[in-house]
Amino acid sequence: MNFENEIEKRRTFAIISHPDAGKTTLTEKLLLYSGAIQIAGAVKSNKIKKTAASDFLEIEKQRGISVSTSVLSFEYSDKMINLLDTPGHKDFAEDTYRTLTAVDSVILVIDSVKGVEEQTEKLMGVCRMRNTPVIIFINKMDREGKEPVDLLDEIEQKLSIRVRPMTYPLGKGSDFKGVYNIYKNTFAFYQSNKVKVEENIMLFRGLDDPELDKVFFGLAEKLRYNVELIDGIYEQFNQENYIKGEVAPVFFGSALNNFGVKELLDTFVEIAPPPLERETTAGVVKPHDDTMSGFIFKIHANLDPKHRDRIAFLRICSGRFERNKFYYHVRLEREMKFANPASFMAQAKTLVDAAYPGDVIGLYDSGTFKIGDTLTEGGKFMFKGVPRFSPEIFRLVRNLDPFKSKQLEKGIQYLTDEGLAQLFTQNLGNKKIIGVVGELQFDVLKYRLLHEFGASVDFSPINAYKAFWVKFKSKDDIEDLLRLRSHFLYLDKNNNLVFLADSLYSLHMAQEKNPKAKFDSSIEHNDQTLLLDENI
Repeated sequence: MNFENEIEKRRTFAIISHPDAGKTTLTEKLLLYSGAIQIAGAVKSNKIKKTAASDFLEIEKQRGISVSTSVLSFEYSDKMINLLDTPGHKDFAEDTYRTLTAVDSVILVIDSVKGVEEQTEKLMGVCRMRNTPVIIFINKMDREGKEPVDLLDEIEQKLSIRVRPMTYPLGKGSDFKGVYNIYKNTFAFYQSNKVKVEENIMLFRGLDDPELDKVFFGLAEKLRYNVELIDGIYEQFNQENYIKGEVAPVFFGSALNNFGVKELLDTFVEIAPPPLERETTAGVVKPHDDTMSGFIFKIHANLDPKHRDRIAFLRICSGRFERNKFYYHVRLEREMKFANPASFMAQAKTLVDAAYPGDVIGLYDSGTFKIGDTLTEGGKFMFKGVPRFSPEIFRLVRNLDPFKSKQLEKGIQYLTDEGLAQLFTQNLGNKKIIGVVGELQFDVLKYRLLHEFGASVDFSPINAYKAFWVKFKSKDDIEDLLRLRSHFLYLDKNNNLVFLADSLYSLHMAQEKNPKAKFDSSIEHNDQTLLLDENI
């Protein structure tokens, strides 16, 4: 198969949702339909023994939640699918935000009982910033939830995107009969089936088909009315508008019961975009460009605790990646080659000799990569748009075992390289502040520091409102900060200057007294502000 065809067959996407909407369950069922796995484990509580194929960290198995992005590659309908299963829990949202920079489209899962929730709105906001194409799957139709029409209105209002139902349900909860495929004039009959993937589907000649009355009796008129109402309210589906991120196709089903998933997957491979172009510091890179380029969007230490390995996940953006070929590490300005690049099915790794735009591969890393790093075939540019946001909660690191100081240093270095948390240091690094999005991240940090690095720690609360990266042209621009507010100043991992404000008032005062300096609550991973000569 030639280079052009390899690109066109790629589909790289993420599944996102509010916690407990059924995201990881849907992920497993997509894998089940593709034949990538043979049996699905339900993700319902932390007591179950069968855990999701995409959840491999021990703490994920104990809690029954996803706390880290998993990379899953499989084939379906002559397409190569790269699926990134993201954390649903809001405390790990930043990992999801970074993952969204590495995909070309998204499937958003919504709970039919709860509707659009807070985290759903935040995640959709990130998609809207990038005009990412979105398909919506309304899950749990077998439960007593909101009316489908009300859900569609809620989605349009809260998520600021037009919708177009591709299927429509007949009934809900205990009266749920199945879904009608509006475009194919088929009806899939609902049956509770958590393991098998067979579906009972009947083809009709259209809504006027008298077979509808024979099959559904009095419900046939309700089905006709609802589908005609949908066709009257919502414009016909236009793939171009979907690719632009202007309209979202909507599907209904029950992921837990393998229902409605096949229609979703079949439509996804048909309409989802192949690899898209990417913006860099030197202009736009297109997938069909001859030279290889890609960026690191995730780093994971100890994917396999037995081997203490460290994997950097590279999204290929252009050209062809080849094993044992030298590539240019732009930040370090040196050539590197990789003997064992791998594709993934969660923990399972497969050696790859070549990879193409849209593919996500793992590179064994000895500490040379940071999130946002770029690999090229000599081009001196960096990919844009890999964000780092100000954390919302800050804690002082307390070492409970002074004899394990080296293990603690190494563990914090590795885990913050992964993006699990952000590290801010003061006094030559002796004072360490960890910043996270949610409290649960501290539990994960504690657990992994102890079980992977043998370091025992505790975290003490500090009075901090928000972190702001300080950008300035000369030290004269921040004279007031250095003289009167140095106790608020820290360095991040890239030695960028950070102002850790203890209140909104403190921030306003710093801005007023240092008018030539800029205080940013977000920064790109490869951004480098002006550095100070002395250590903070």
